[in-house]
Amino acid sequence: MQDLVNVVTLGSIYLLFALGMSITWGTIDILNFGHGSIFMFSTFCAYLVLGQTNLPLLPVVLIGIVAGAVMSLLIQVLAFEQILKRARDKRTAEMQILIGGIGVAIIPLAIAQHHTKSNPFGLSESSYQLDTWVIGDIRITSIAALTVVVAIVLWAGTAIWLRRSRHGLALRAIGVDAETAALMGIDRRRLALVTMAASGAMAGLSGVLFTYSLGAITPESGDTLLVKAFACIILGGVGSMLGVAFGAYFLAAAETLVLSQTSGSWVEAVSFGLIFAVLLLRPAGVFGRKEVRRT
Repeated sequence: MQDLVNVVTLGSIYLLFALGMSITWGTIDILNFGHGSIFMFSTFCAYLVLGQTNLPLLPVVLIGIVAGAVMSLLIQVLAFEQILKRARDKRTAEMQILIGGIGVAIIPLAIAQHHTKSNPFGLSESSYQLDTWVIGDIRITSIAALTVVVAIVLWAGTAIWLRRSRHGLALRAIGVDAETAALMGIDRRRLALVTMAASGAMAGLSGVLFTYSLGAITPESGDTLLVKAFACIILGGVGSMLGVAFGAYFLAAAETLVLSQTSGSWVEAVSFGLIFAVLLLRPAGVFGRKEVRRT
């Protein structure tokens, strides 16, 4: 039962992080490899603020959310939009955006490494006190319970918004056929900015909650989670809300099983192994659908 609690907690962190990456990839065709740096640097901003003043949980979370949203918007406006304007075709743009995201991610990483000397940093200066509840042999912390609730509520809200709201339907239309959607009057740029801001906010939120849960992270922690999020999305299927949730909790279960049955040195290989297996056996993912092109 304790392993099950750990799986749900870890899976919720993966879900929060991968959800933002999934909606940008599945709707506006942007695979943002700077997502990991947004995750890390949002927490780093909260860490810097806490070095000057003592704050409770909610303001720290808000700092992470705002920092993540602003960073994501800046990356979209200053990098990705410029690439899209100059690219010859869609395939070229996708490749340049992928490489551009990797390049942009180096900047906040270098800043955090220089300031911390590549040492771990955390949010211990916050006035928030972690509570631990013991039920029989099961131990669960207050931040773990909060993470699970926030992840599930945010995932369900995003899924309903994409399926029921006008803006959600417009985003899905862009994901299917951007040119036809533009002819129908859908403003792709405005929706792309909103989507990128939401994606960055989710990265910042997951970064703060993960740091509270773990105690500290390093400037390179975002890169590790980026691979795991990529595995979650590929496993579940690009653009599938059910798929990203399945991928997050399945990956967390697999890693927990490996960690409990071995020395733990194989845990990181699980992400790459799952990506490789899914690409070979079911390239569209467990809940992915085949792409149909009409001429």
